[in-house]
Amino acid sequence: MTPNGLTPVGRATSADMPEARGDVLLRQGLTQQAIQSYLDAVTIPATASLCLKLARCYDRIGNHSEACRWALSIVDASDDYTTWQAGWTLFQRNAQRTAWPAARRVNVAIAGSYTTTQLGTLLRLAAARIGIQIDLYESPYGQYQQDIIDSGSRLYRFSPDIVLLAVHEGDLHLSEFSSNPAEEVQTEITRWTSLWNVVTNESRARIVQHNFALPCDIPAGHLATRLPGSRYMMTQAVNTGLGQAAGSAVSIVDCERLSAFIGKQRWCDPRYWNMSKQAVALDALPLLARHTAAVIAADVGLSRKCLVLDLDNTLWGGVIAEDGLAGIQLGHGAEGEAFVAFQEYLLKLKRKGVILTVCSKNNHTDAIQPFQQHPEMRLKLQDIALFVANWTSKPENIRAIADTLQIGLDSLVFVDDNPVERDIVRKFLPQVDVLPMPEDPAYYVRTLSQYLLLETASLTAEDSERTAQYQARAQIKALEASATSIEDFYRSLQMQALVTPFDETQLPRIAQLIGKTNQFNLTTRRHGMPQLEAFVGDTNYVHLALRLRDRYADHGLVSVMIARQDGNTLDIDTWLMSCRVIGRTVEATMLEHLCRRALQLGCTSIRGTYIPTPKNAMAAEAYPKQGFSRLDTTDGTETWMYDLQMNGPVTNPFVQSVDSWDPPHGER
Repeated sequence: MTPNGLTPVGRATSADMPEARGDVLLRQGLTQQAIQSYLDAVTIPATASLCLKLARCYDRIGNHSEACRWALSIVDASDDYTTWQAGWTLFQRNAQRTAWPAARRVNVAIAGSYTTTQLGTLLRLAAARIGIQIDLYESPYGQYQQDIIDSGSRLYRFSPDIVLLAVHEGDLHLSEFSSNPAEEVQTEITRWTSLWNVVTNESRARIVQHNFALPCDIPAGHLATRLPGSRYMMTQAVNTGLGQAAGSAVSIVDCERLSAFIGKQRWCDPRYWNMSKQAVALDALPLLARHTAAVIAADVGLSRKCLVLDLDNTLWGGVIAEDGLAGIQLGHGAEGEAFVAFQEYLLKLKRKGVILTVCSKNNHTDAIQPFQQHPEMRLKLQDIALFVANWTSKPENIRAIADTLQIGLDSLVFVDDNPVERDIVRKFLPQVDVLPMPEDPAYYVRTLSQYLLLETASLTAEDSERTAQYQARAQIKALEASATSIEDFYRSLQMQALVTPFDETQLPRIAQLIGKTNQFNLTTRRHGMPQLEAFVGDTNYVHLALRLRDRYADHGLVSVMIARQDGNTLDIDTWLMSCRVIGRTVEATMLEHLCRRALQLGCTSIRGTYIPTPKNAMAAEAYPKQGFSRLDTTDGTETWMYDLQMNGPVTNPFVQSVDSWDPPHGER
């Protein structure tokens, strides 16, 4: 194929191909010309070899930004260990020279039971691809338990945000066969959960645990599956028990599933274990690094949450406007069954909180017809948070979707069978992730399942209600446009707020909000479950959780505030609000309740801190808007004070505070 997509007539030599031509030019020292030839050869997704060649060329000419970009592209292009290693070397060198931006900077301590040096390097590359800069500490080989138990260890002096337990099946204290498997399994589960407890007591770190990949060399053979006391079956029971014990405080990377995905013999190569105590084969490390980075991204609030779906040849086969309801492929035959399977998978994602939207170049009447009338259609209109079908360009419509739902473009994933539309969105909306869809719809589900940034750190009742909440947001946006004044708009919403101290049932949702909220988040301090439980038990702290409902929906728990009493001052440690209620005056209601609590404690002032980040600029006016006075600005961090004696409590005439209401479906 030539760069314009045409197949040349006649026989082409390898030198005529863009990549080969680039190799020749590079050997001649013509780096700029080689870059152009390599770019002509790029397809989507690009091959790993081309990514590496382009990264090296840009490195050679000192274009550090492009060198970083192409080095990170290797993560999407290949699982080849050697290529990843080369990519990390190039990325690290050029990132230092160009101040490569990162959405998060995270201290990760790897506590491993095997050699983890190579994993650490690849994890940093995979995380950088997502926007996370990892500063790394590794426990000495085989000393993860000592490092965790010793409160004065280097691990804790490192002040980790994440402690990664990178362990393997050989480190389980299980017999080859046990006459009392239940007791032995429980003892092993207790051993690991005890380590978790030590970490949470000694640090503010969240734990990420690699569970145990079952080996393929089983002395009992297939008989092992019939023997509850076999090590094989007990290992599975330990994995299950750890998953149940993890709750919201610990994230699990399912190494057993990953090893089955890549193949057990590829997962663990005895040569590497014998030579260097490498429990996970080098060929499997990129896969493990990519999945571990995705779990960490979910923990720090960098996962994506909204799918933007095309219709024709994406949710069904054919073109509805041309083929009609009876002519589209859906439910019958191989292709029709593939589209049904894809829709069913989308519904499963919706149930865990992923927002589904539609963006189609279509007549609206034609586009909604299958949703309303086709008997094999699994998705219904009520499953779609926002339905956009018109002839406006897709980048323009996607911007409108993000604006209406009040979420960032970097929360969106675009799903479209048309490569031209995908390229347009990549070009004009680089913040949006674009899924590289295969030609055969039979592989749609697999493609989406292997997109890792839809990982979630927890599952709460609010997640299952998310579509209704975002549908309400679209209705509210329309109401706002028709209102004659902002005051009339606020009153017409008939908002009610329930503000309470934290309770145990709310903590998973509160931890989820703290972990992922970026825009209205004054300090972006990421407190996990152990810290939240400590706040609840400490009488020096005031903690408030706000739930909001209006005439359209119950929006669930949407705002959190944590403050510490310091003499006569209540100092706000954490204040955040879900993006779905920004611009609704909810912030005034939170401060109203904080003022009440401050007066009850005998405080005369409230102090607030604003720490700017690349994403929380919209929160910059939160304090001055409510009557706070600036005390100080140091290294960008602003300190604000509210004088209760002079100003009295903050009030909000647009939100009615209530004492109780019935919980939404799923919390009963």
